[in-house]
Amino acid sequence: MLKNIYAKCLTLFVALMATALVQAKEVDSSDPYKMVEQVAAQTFQRVTKEQNIIEKDKEHLRVIVEEELLPYIDYKYAAYRVLGSYIQKVRNIESKEEKAAAVEHIREFIEVFKNYLVATYAGVFTQYKDQKVEFGEHRPFENEAVVVVKTKIVEPGKPDIKIDFKVRRGQDGDWRAFDMMAEGISLLDAKQSELHGILRQQGIEHVIQLLDKKSKLPVQFRGDDGDA
Repeated sequence: MLKNIYAKCLTLFVALMATALVQAKEVDSSDPYKMVEQVAAQTFQRVTKEQNIIEKDKEHLRVIVEEELLPYIDYKYAAYRVLGSYIQKVRNIESKEEKAAAVEHIREFIEVFKNYLVATYAGVFTQYKDQKVEFGEHRPFENEAVVVVKTKIVEPGKPDIKIDFKVRRGQDGDWRAFDMMAEGISLLDAKQSELHGILRQQGIEHVIQLLDKKSKLPVQFRGDDGDA
């Protein structure tokens, strides 16, 4: 079920890209609400503009995601969240050599997790449908470290679907997205749940290999019956 929710959330994220109304040349990362709306607009504008290239080679969607979307996703923080208690386990290692090896594995995980996200989002962009998205109201955020940007997916004849984008303020003061929640279900929590057993039983090296393999699959949307 978690995989199905994960896939649906990502499909709806494409709808967000498609219907954002803000036309911006430069993203305002100092405002979490404007950042989400502007990134949505610019990413979809490029997808629309380069449809001829995409139709010939879907792998081009990776380029668009890397250049337009990835700079505004805090994939490092997201990766740490997915690893969960494993991070603390590494911190408690006393052997310098063992700790150095474990830290290197974490760096490798972050890199393959980033590539995995790029591949996943690129695949979802192949499933664009003309849904409408309404953004929630902007709230004061000056004293906040994490903000939830609320959106609502509206499609005729179907119930509205609520999606929340969780964004956090980095040390540089810029806001970046790190999680999506659809009807209260966190995508990061879903991925952590999926990988937790594998990480515990087979180790981080196996998880790295698994994500690396998935990230290198041809760009495609696997749908509800596939693996997000």
